[in-house]
Amino acid sequence: MQRRDFLKTAGIGALAAGAALPARAEGPVIKWRLASSFPKSLDTIYGGGETLAKRVAELTDGRFEIRVFAGGELVPAFGVLDAVQQGTVECGHTASYYYYGKNKALALETTLPFGLNTRQLTAWVLADEGMRLLRELFAEYNIINFPGGSTGAQMGGWYRREIHSLEDLKGLKIRIPGFGAEIFSRLGAVPQSLPGGEIYPALERGTIDAAEWTVPYDDEKLGFHKVAKYYYYPGWWETGTHLVFYVNKDRWAELPPSYQAAFEVAARDAHLSMLALYDAKNPSALQRLIAEGAEFRRFPDDVLLKAYEAAHAFYAEESARNPAFKQLYESMMSFQERADLWWGVSELPMANLRQALRRKR
Repeated sequence: MQRRDFLKTAGIGALAAGAALPARAEGPVIKWRLASSFPKSLDTIYGGGETLAKRVAELTDGRFEIRVFAGGELVPAFGVLDAVQQGTVECGHTASYYYYGKNKALALETTLPFGLNTRQLTAWVLADEGMRLLRELFAEYNIINFPGGSTGAQMGGWYRREIHSLEDLKGLKIRIPGFGAEIFSRLGAVPQSLPGGEIYPALERGTIDAAEWTVPYDDEKLGFHKVAKYYYYPGWWETGTHLVFYVNKDRWAELPPSYQAAFEVAARDAHLSMLALYDAKNPSALQRLIAEGAEFRRFPDDVLLKAYEAAHAFYAEESARNPAFKQLYESMMSFQERADLWWGVSELPMANLRQALRRKR
């Protein structure tokens, strides 16, 4: 047989064999609802849920659909954990320190005052033992958790009057959740828990004296500078704030493995995308806020020192009475000690050098 005839015959045979192969099996059509803790007006933080839904649909040819609902549309903004735990919704997008009252250990998933920065926290979760320990905790709530975005280090909030010393915090009514509320309380302030949509009117009416939210881009959207002009830094209680996707464990177990993989890939994409967006948007937003009258202030040294002391006193107390907190906290602090050694000779010196050189130009 001539070579050309052989190839022609072989090609026909291959086509015939291929035609006989069964079509690739398609996955089932699955529709989930995601309850967010955030309003649609906060496009970047709320957008984390939309990024997840979009990527999951793309990775499953549209057969796994997740519909995103803003805070309050399906469940209250601070009701996401309960809704996912009970199966009212299949999944949620939230911040775990909103559920501080259930178990203070939950808040470590989000941030810790004077704790890990964003990159360190991501490394502890994804490349160290953080994810394993957190999932052991969330299993008690019938939830499996996934990193769901990050704002990076946050600001210290908006104040109707200046803070000159620790004394100015006495009796200060401030909107702040989680560990930050605990530490401010120990400094003499009166913490309040309010969803994002209720902060502006409370500041405007004087129901509260101060409020922290997130970072310049989101703070600008909510207009806080119009009713409380003093903008403080650093946000020592939110050094690397993480959001989280919650999934009901029973619903997760029902997913085909390929859909589980798609969800996990999409969650990581949402996590990275949110941080990149905030890093890109915050510098311009900060400049606009200052141009519109916001007055930039650094917390006084006595406030920072006492806050640091109060935070570590609290950690020791909570560790003594809460085994789950103790386990997560000790793991996190062990990682921070190692990570800070590296940051101290790499990222931090370079950032300080650039700032110093820029000032000399």
